[in-house]
Amino acid sequence: MKKNLVTLLAVAFSAVMLNVVFNVGIVSAADTIELKLSEIHPQGYPTELGDEEFARLVKERSQGRINITVFPGGQLGGDEKAVVEQVQMGAIDFARISLAPVLQFAKELSVLSLPYIYRDSAHMWKVLSGPIGQDLLKSVDKANLVGLAYYDAGARSFYNSKKDIKTVADLKGMKIRVQEAKLMMDLVRALGASPTPMATGDVYSALQTNVIDGAENNWPSYISFSHYQVAKFYTVDKHTCIPEILVGSKKNFSNLSKADLDLISKAAKDAVEFQKKKWAESEKVNEEKAKAAGCKITYLDAKTIAEFQKAVQPIYADYKDYADLIKKIQDVK
Repeated sequence: MKKNLVTLLAVAFSAVMLNVVFNVGIVSAADTIELKLSEIHPQGYPTELGDEEFARLVKERSQGRINITVFPGGQLGGDEKAVVEQVQMGAIDFARISLAPVLQFAKELSVLSLPYIYRDSAHMWKVLSGPIGQDLLKSVDKANLVGLAYYDAGARSFYNSKKDIKTVADLKGMKIRVQEAKLMMDLVRALGASPTPMATGDVYSALQTNVIDGAENNWPSYISFSHYQVAKFYTVDKHTCIPEILVGSKKNFSNLSKADLDLISKAAKDAVEFQKKKWAESEKVNEEKAKAAGCKITYLDAKTIAEFQKAVQPIYADYKDYADLIKKIQDVK
């Protein structure tokens, strides 16, 4: 009898304590939301660090109720094209991607990638953070994605394994790896080279075996993918400043409350300044790494850059439908 009484008292005490726990706002494990974010770049890369900051803010602001796990290095979903498809289907909740995989759904985003459309980085960020950029971010809705924020990806330049590129003419006939996007292929053709679409993971061996002569990317990618080991010539032409985007699955977001969606959206935007800072730091560090590794770095002067700009102008003719948008971007002060 005494044993039964003790058991009943223990059960009652446990019920009271559970009631106290829930009343002070601590959420049980069963109520937590587990989400996955795919990142093609390795751990510690500036976009991956932006992902981690986003995840940290969401967890902190939801008091641990929403947990986002970042999977770097392409370990979740493979290359970006495959990742986008899985986010669309709801197999992955978030992804940090370049613009290229979604241009087929929202061509207007291509305008943000046009060569030499920005005067400098400050100009680009005024565009992206303003009405123009935010309206364009919403355009991925047509691809069953939710555009959350832009990430800094710096300026892309050419590098190769053959020779120093000092003029547009030096690119003639070279096989250059590009992302699978019409704009990037047109850009390389306009400069007299031969575009070769290829997944990021295949570039190193293709450079090593002379399947391609070169590629184009930013400083952090040049180092993190070890391309500097097999393509020692880097030309700082800064032909494009292509922002990257953090997207969510429209399908999966339909299962979240408006309050949670607002929390996630705000956290994504708040993580951007952190990511931009890490990007700037990484650019300086990786440029110095390239120099220390014996890479030949060529910095083009204003006159030569003007030649590159002139060579790619025909590309703009394909975007006459967006002439007003292009002018608005160029006019942003």
